Amino acid sequence: MIFSAKNLAREFKEFALRGNVIDLAVGIIVGAGFNNLVNSLVKNIVLPPIGLALNKVNFSNLYFDLSRQDFKSLADAEQAGAPVLKYGLFINDVISFIITAFVVFMLVRWMNALHRRRNEGNEEIPTTKPCPFCMSVIPIKATRCPQCTSQIS
Repeated sequence: MIFSAKNLAREFKEFALRGNVIDLAVGIIVGAGFNNLVNSLVKNIVLPPIGLALNKVNFSNLYFDLSRQDFKSLADAEQAGAPVLKYGLFINDVISFIITAFVVFMLVRWMNALHRRRNEGNEEIPTTKPCPFCMSVIPIKATRCPQCTSQIS
Protein backbone atom coordinates (compact mmCIF):
# COMPACT_ATOMS: atom_id res chain seq x y z
CA MET A 1 0.00 0.00 0.00
CA ILE A 2 1.38 3.39 -1.01
CA PHE A 3 -0.14 5.41 1.84
CA SER A 4 0.63 3.11 4.76
CA ALA A 5 1.59 4.73 8.04
CA LYS A 6 4.95 2.98 8.01
CA ASN A 7 5.84 4.29 4.52
CA LEU A 8 4.56 7.74 5.38
CA ALA A 9 6.66 7.86 8.57
CA ARG A 10 9.76 6.66 6.71
CA GLU A 11 9.31 9.18 3.91
CA PHE A 12 8.70 12.02 6.37
CA LYS A 13 11.83 11.05 8.30
CA GLU A 14 13.88 11.08 5.07
CA PHE A 15 12.42 14.46 4.15
CA ALA A 16 12.91 16.04 7.58
CA LEU A 17 16.47 14.81 8.01
CA ARG A 18 17.71 16.01 4.62
CA GLY A 19 20.32 18.70 4.87
CA ASN A 20 18.19 21.25 3.03
CA VAL A 21 15.32 21.09 5.51
CA ILE A 22 17.64 21.39 8.51
CA ASP A 23 19.48 24.28 6.83
CA LEU A 24 16.15 25.98 6.17
CA ALA A 25 15.07 25.56 9.80
CA VAL A 26 18.36 26.99 11.06
CA GLY A 27 18.03 29.88 8.59
CA ILE A 28 14.53 30.70 9.80
CA ILE A 29 15.59 30.64 13.46
CA VAL A 30 18.65 32.80 12.83
CA GLY A 31 16.54 35.10 10.63
CA ALA A 32 14.01 35.62 13.41
CA GLY A 33 16.81 36.51 15.82
CA PHE A 34 18.34 38.81 13.20
CA ASN A 35 14.96 40.49 12.72
CA ASN A 36 14.75 41.24 16.45
CA LEU A 37 18.29 42.60 16.38
CA VAL A 38 17.58 44.92 13.43
CA ASN A 39 14.31 46.13 14.97
CA SER A 40 16.15 46.94 18.19
CA LEU A 41 18.87 48.73 16.23
CA VAL A 42 16.31 50.87 14.42
CA LYS A 43 14.15 51.57 17.46
CA ASN A 44 16.92 52.19 20.00
CA ILE A 45 19.91 53.45 17.98
CA VAL A 46 18.91 54.84 14.55
CA LEU A 47 15.58 56.61 15.18
CA PRO A 48 16.39 58.58 18.37
CA PRO A 49 19.07 60.75 16.68
CA ILE A 50 16.78 61.24 13.66
CA GLY A 51 13.93 62.21 15.99
CA LEU A 52 16.22 64.60 17.86
CA ALA A 53 17.27 66.24 14.60
CA LEU A 54 13.57 66.67 13.73
CA ASN A 55 12.67 68.57 16.94
CA LYS A 56 12.47 65.56 19.28
CA VAL A 57 9.97 63.59 17.18
CA ASN A 58 9.27 60.05 18.40
CA PHE A 59 8.21 58.14 15.29
CA SER A 60 6.42 55.42 17.22
CA ASN A 61 3.99 58.05 18.58
CA LEU A 62 3.06 59.51 15.19
CA TYR A 63 -0.48 58.66 14.15
CA PHE A 64 -3.53 60.05 12.43
CA ASP A 65 -6.82 59.73 14.30
CA LEU A 66 -9.62 58.65 11.96
CA SER A 67 -12.35 59.26 14.57
CA ARG A 68 -11.49 63.00 14.67
CA GLN A 69 -11.37 63.03 18.43
CA ASP A 70 -8.54 64.74 20.27
CA PHE A 71 -6.26 62.24 22.03
CA LYS A 72 -3.05 63.21 23.76
CA SER A 73 -1.14 60.11 22.63
CA LEU A 74 -1.37 56.99 20.52
CA ALA A 75 -1.79 54.94 23.68
CA ASP A 76 -4.83 56.99 24.68
CA ALA A 77 -6.38 56.59 21.22
CA GLU A 78 -5.78 52.84 21.24
CA GLN A 79 -7.19 52.51 24.77
CA ALA A 80 -10.34 54.32 23.65
CA GLY A 81 -10.59 51.98 20.67
CA ALA A 82 -10.36 54.80 18.14
CA PRO A 83 -9.35 53.88 14.59
CA VAL A 84 -5.88 55.28 13.91
CA LEU A 85 -3.33 55.21 11.10
CA LYS A 86 0.01 54.50 12.77
CA TYR A 87 2.26 56.06 10.14
CA GLY A 88 5.12 56.52 12.64
CA LEU A 89 5.32 52.77 13.19
CA PHE A 90 5.24 52.33 9.42
CA ILE A 91 8.25 54.68 9.14
CA ASN A 92 10.04 52.51 11.74
CA ASP A 93 9.25 49.39 9.71
CA VAL A 94 10.45 50.97 6.46
CA ILE A 95 13.76 51.94 8.07
CA SER A 96 14.08 48.42 9.54
CA PHE A 97 13.47 46.91 6.11
CA ILE A 98 16.06 49.14 4.46
CA ILE A 99 18.68 48.28 7.07
CA THR A 100 17.85 44.56 6.86
CA ALA A 101 17.99 44.59 3.06
CA PHE A 102 21.34 46.41 3.14
CA VAL A 103 22.84 43.97 5.65
CA VAL A 104 21.60 40.97 3.64
CA PHE A 105 23.03 42.57 0.47
CA MET A 106 26.41 43.02 2.18
CA LEU A 107 26.36 39.40 3.42
CA VAL A 108 25.56 38.06 -0.06
CA ARG A 109 28.26 40.28 -1.55
CA TRP A 110 30.78 39.00 1.01
CA MET A 111 29.78 35.37 0.38
CA ASN A 112 30.11 35.85 -3.40
CA ALA A 113 33.58 37.35 -2.94
CA LEU A 114 34.62 34.37 -0.79
CA HIS A 115 33.23 31.97 -3.37
CA ARG A 116 35.10 33.74 -6.18
CA ARG A 117 38.35 33.75 -4.19
CA ARG A 118 38.00 30.07 -3.38
CA ASN A 119 37.39 29.17 -7.03
CA GLU A 120 40.21 31.34 -8.42
CA GLY A 121 42.89 28.82 -7.52
CA ASN A 122 40.91 25.90 -8.93
CA GLU A 123 41.02 27.03 -12.56
CA GLU A 124 43.07 24.69 -14.70
CA ILE A 125 45.75 26.12 -16.97
CA PRO A 126 45.11 24.88 -20.51
CA THR A 127 47.70 22.47 -21.91
CA THR A 128 46.24 22.17 -25.41
CA LYS A 129 44.81 24.42 -28.10
CA PRO A 130 43.13 23.90 -31.47
CA CYS A 131 45.19 24.19 -34.65
CA PRO A 132 43.85 27.27 -36.49
CA PHE A 133 44.09 25.44 -39.84
CA CYS A 134 42.82 21.89 -39.29
CA MET A 135 41.21 22.34 -35.80
CA SER A 136 42.97 19.28 -34.37
CA VAL A 137 44.04 19.45 -30.73
CA ILE A 138 47.74 20.22 -30.30
CA PRO A 139 49.98 21.04 -27.30
CA ILE A 140 49.83 24.68 -26.24
CA LYS A 141 53.58 25.18 -26.90
CA ALA A 142 53.52 23.60 -30.37
CA THR A 143 54.86 25.72 -33.24
CA ARG A 144 53.89 23.24 -35.98
CA CYS A 145 50.74 21.11 -36.21
CA PRO A 146 51.56 17.37 -36.33
CA GLN A 147 48.38 16.68 -38.32
CA CYS A 148 48.49 19.25 -41.14
CA THR A 149 52.14 20.39 -40.67
CA SER A 150 51.11 24.07 -40.72
CA GLN A 151 53.40 26.59 -39.07
CA ILE A 152 51.69 28.09 -35.98
CA SER A 153 52.80 31.45 -34.63
